Amino acid sequence: MQVPLWLALLAVGYLGVKLIRPPWWLIAVLLLGGFLIADSVLAPVIDNAVK
Repeated sequence: MQVPLWLALLAVGYLGVKLIRPPWWLIAVLLLGGFLIADSVLAPVIDNAVK
């Protein structure tokens, strides 16, 4: 069974927010930071580090 990445991330994010209950500003910083880094010059470096 193959699960789309967006569905897996949605499920993990939902469970993380429900179980850990982080502050709303931390969620916003992580989402915005990830979005900005993914579109920056650091994206290839992070991609190589993850692989």
